[in-house]
Amino acid sequence: MATVPQVTLNDGLVLPAVGFGTYKLNGAAGINSILSAIDTGYRLLDSAFNYENEGALGEAVRRSSVPREELIITSKLPGRHHKYDEAITTIQESLFRAGLDYYDLYLIHWPNPSKDRYVEAWQALIDAQKWGLIRSIGVCNFLPEHLDRLIKETGVTPSVNQVELHPYFSQEKQRAYDTEHGIVTESWSPLGRANKLLQDPDIKQIADAHQKTIPQIILRWHVQLGAVPIPKSSKPSRQLDNLSLFDFKLNDEEMQEIGRLSHADGRTYNQDPAIYEEF
Repeated sequence: MATVPQVTLNDGLVLPAVGFGTYKLNGAAGINSILSAIDTGYRLLDSAFNYENEGALGEAVRRSSVPREELIITSKLPGRHHKYDEAITTIQESLFRAGLDYYDLYLIHWPNPSKDRYVEAWQALIDAQKWGLIRSIGVCNFLPEHLDRLIKETGVTPSVNQVELHPYFSQEKQRAYDTEHGIVTESWSPLGRANKLLQDPDIKQIADAHQKTIPQIILRWHVQLGAVPIPKSSKPSRQLDNLSLFDFKLNDEEMQEIGRLSHADGRTYNQDPAIYEEF
């Protein structure tokens, strides 16, 4: 089993440097995939209300031989429930679905700025944390202007900002903002999604030099950026590969070479949080 370094959040919660994504891991097959990931060594498990698999995740946690307190379980508030009262109810419902007493990390899934309720939703997360329903609170897909507003209006800075991040879209400015404000950046879609990243010849050359796979090189790049990638795979062999990142290091030139692959329109599905909204 791989030994995974740790990252400490601004509120003291400790995360593994690599997590496991559970999107589309549903039902009995999803439970088995999540159990396999836990057995492989993953301790940070990432779900969402909108994934409709909080139940499968909770069942995997109960079936696992790993104690609950050793796992970091994440879920996310959907855009349709940003109103304060609805947000509180949804957090409770998330816990009931999973059969858990608390979430370690709970995030606002998208800011949905045209609806202008994300500050209200954030206040609900703040209160849910005070009540012991959540250990740490954060956001997904929040731009600097959204984060500025949260911090200014509530005085509470998110612990995490989970954003689309991969070599074709390296989010340099967003990562710099997050770092400056003590926010840990998590990477969703860290290996790209429906793009050609996993066939990229430049990354292949680096992978060959290290005798590693292209996904391992990409995930190692995330780790060295200081981001926490959340790769997903239902295959045990790939789950292990995606966690086996800590017996090698990319040099500065290799990091820069991968960084040069980024471009301004690198979002895979053009999900710009300034305009894209999800409910």
